[in-house]
Amino acid sequence: MQPNELAHLEMVGSIVHQLTRNMTPEEIEKAGLQTYFVDHTSAVYPAAANGTPFTAAYLQCKGDPITDLHEDLAAEQKARTTYDNILRFCDDPDVINPIRFLREREVVHYQRFGEALRMLTDKLDSKNFYAFNPSFDKCGKKCNKNKK
Repeated sequence: MQPNELAHLEMVGSIVHQLTRNMTPEEIEKAGLQTYFVDHTSAVYPAAANGTPFTAAYLQCKGDPITDLHEDLAAEQKARTTYDNILRFCDDPDVINPIRFLREREVVHYQRFGEALRMLTDKLDSKNFYAFNPSFDKCGKKCNKNKK
């Protein structure tokens, strides 16, 4: 997850809050949310659908632009898949419209990260560009060719 994803988390959290803030105890039980309610009442508690809470471990940054761009690409695809799955189960236009917006952003972000990765790797020795960190090992192509 990249920092821009926190804005998505905020939007999804707002949707969840709006949908649950006025639920009665009977509606909470009918929706299967009683265990969540016991721990968090109707507060938004960032967690996966399986209940795993958000953790900083989701921010997978290594400081190597090649590694980080691949992580960014994967994060965008995973988020898009999650939004696709939400849309499969939802019939509320007040939820569908912002989720579609977020999904579209994931697609655009994926395309931009792909372009950035292509631009980065085009400037490196194509046979060895995974052998060093281009942001740390400043010698670039010359240094990379000596590592054969």
